[in-house]
Amino acid sequence: MSKAHSQIAGNAIANTLALPCAARKRINITGHQDVLAAIAWSAESGLPLMPLGAGSNVVLPPVLDAAVLNVLDSSTTLLADAQDAVILRVGAGKPWHELVVETVGSGYFGLENLALIPGLVGAAPVQNIGAYGKEFGDFVVAVHGFDLVTGLAQTLSASDCEFAYRDSVFKQKLQDRFLITAVDIELSRKAELNSDYPVLKSRIGSGPVSAQAVLDAVVALRLERLPDPASAPNAGSFFKNPILDAGQLLELQSNEPEVPVYPLPNGLCKVSAAWLIEQAGLRGHSLGRVGVSKQHALVLVTNGSAEQSDVLELARHVHSAVQKRFGVSLEAEPRIYG
Repeated sequence: MSKAHSQIAGNAIANTLALPCAARKRINITGHQDVLAAIAWSAESGLPLMPLGAGSNVVLPPVLDAAVLNVLDSSTTLLADAQDAVILRVGAGKPWHELVVETVGSGYFGLENLALIPGLVGAAPVQNIGAYGKEFGDFVVAVHGFDLVTGLAQTLSASDCEFAYRDSVFKQKLQDRFLITAVDIELSRKAELNSDYPVLKSRIGSGPVSAQAVLDAVVALRLERLPDPASAPNAGSFFKNPILDAGQLLELQSNEPEVPVYPLPNGLCKVSAAWLIEQAGLRGHSLGRVGVSKQHALVLVTNGSAEQSDVLELARHVHSAVQKRFGVSLEAEPRIYG
């Protein structure tokens, strides 16, 4: 093996789909000087910089012609403490579920519906993660980081982040340009719980509802409904729930009156991508080294020896089948690199 190939092999990038991937370089970020050194390396090598967390929402190629940046800060700092709310600053390297458990245990409420989502805190604003009626953007005060072109430290307000359904400015015009190092979030000291999401409400039952009860129910639901990446490598929900206008929904419901619908503002609605995939007969469908999970039709799983091309071939097959059957286009939720 040549020295160059050996060096690349030493930069393996872990990811929950268990796809083989190596970057040209890996750089740990602990402060401003690391950022400046990364920018200098990029200028000298002619290769880009790519912020990446735990690899839980990505579909990676065998080789990333880039330097992957990993933020190591996993601290949590109490910035403000009022009677009704607190503001926390959380390092981008902190595991997300760990933050959820810690905040609920401290009597800071709001994140309980987002329990057990894989990944790190720094990825939460990029994807605007959400589950069971809550989105991360609902709690953001500010996002801190560095501009990877100028090297300057920057702070973006919640409105600057342009949060939308599974989307943000970090997936759009600031993709690979802004390195998130910390987020400020505001949580309530009063347990204003959201347990109305049908499957969550059913799971909690008629007993007393507390933040811990919601957290426990969410964890149980995710463990039951979603395959564990450790035994069935996956990237979680692979497709977004399609958003339709009134006309599109009426057309769909004329043929499929049972489709699950979730109303949104401005006359729009979400429909269940999992339901569409399952009704298209694809739950449990396999294609070589990849397949649609038998547990949840929204999840694509690998056998641990697949490559990016295998996953993309199955994704195209699912997209085509749903489009042909329902006239609805599915959009991938994970970022596809390369």
